[in-house]
Amino acid sequence: MAHSGSNPSRRSFLVAMAAPVIVSACGRRLPPGFDAPPLPAMSAVGLFPAASYTIDLADVIGRGLRELAIDVAGKRVLLKPNMVEYEPGTAINTHPLVVAGAAAAMRKAGASDVVVAEGPGHRRDIEYLLSSTGLGDHLREGRVRFTDLNHDDVRMVKLPANFTGLGQIALPVEVLDADVIVSMPKLKTHHWAGMTCSMKNLFGVLPGAVYGWPKNVLHVRGIHNSILDLVATVKPKLSIVDGITAMEGDGPIMGKPRTLGFIAMGADAVAVDATCARVIGLVPERIDYLARADGVLGHLDGARIEQRGEAISRYATSFEVIPDLAGLKATSGS
Repeated sequence: MAHSGSNPSRRSFLVAMAAPVIVSACGRRLPPGFDAPPLPAMSAVGLFPAASYTIDLADVIGRGLRELAIDVAGKRVLLKPNMVEYEPGTAINTHPLVVAGAAAAMRKAGASDVVVAEGPGHRRDIEYLLSSTGLGDHLREGRVRFTDLNHDDVRMVKLPANFTGLGQIALPVEVLDADVIVSMPKLKTHHWAGMTCSMKNLFGVLPGAVYGWPKNVLHVRGIHNSILDLVATVKPKLSIVDGITAMEGDGPIMGKPRTLGFIAMGADAVAVDATCARVIGLVPERIDYLARADGVLGHLDGARIEQRGEAISRYATSFEVIPDLAGLKATSGS
């Protein structure tokens, strides 16, 4: 998909990004001048049973939309899955049947347009990922558009929070034109961030044609800072988490598959991620970006999260993590 107009060239963005990089302080909770939007008193998060990828996932996700009162009627919906690498038998990517199910559910709920879009940070060859994962076949079968966010046209957008100190970022036009951005991650541990879920998944909206592979500017500026800036700027309206088969251990690529059997959904990305952290035995208050987002970008406190669908206790377990992240795990005294 190509966009035209008066947008500056990608080359000009690459030149702009060549400015010296200064690492911002990770300890700041609220950057100066950031007027955080008001939050609802409570945030609803649903955990919906999904024993396997062979069930009717459009029905599961449709139920979630209804129970959470998510209205997409007449709106342009962008589904942003997690596509990193492809290795047979692993749980690296959002399963294509979850993506296809979400697209069908959105259409049934009255969305005027549904597009799947991703900008992988590792693989430059998006056609390889679409083919090898099978997602391309499912999208063609469902007549769902796909946009490669790494190569879409871009516009510069001011960072409302500026946790990274970048001031502005280039965002794909497809993202900026969407009414509803849906983060669709695979639930995984992450060797640097602790956990990757709906918030961390937004790394894939930044174009590789501007920021390179694997978008090292974000790593230099601090992964946690970058996650916070992306959530504050992109403002995802919904999260749909593939927790049917998740990943534990040395995620987000080298870990092991772990069956959990649910789809998590919610409009508050912080609340969704905090809930998923609790499911896999991590303490969300110990995950830097989640702790700093609490009360600013969403709710982390369990007292402010209204549980829908199944209780956390139905799926609660303890994921393996690498030794450096052992301090994130819940203990009997937590």
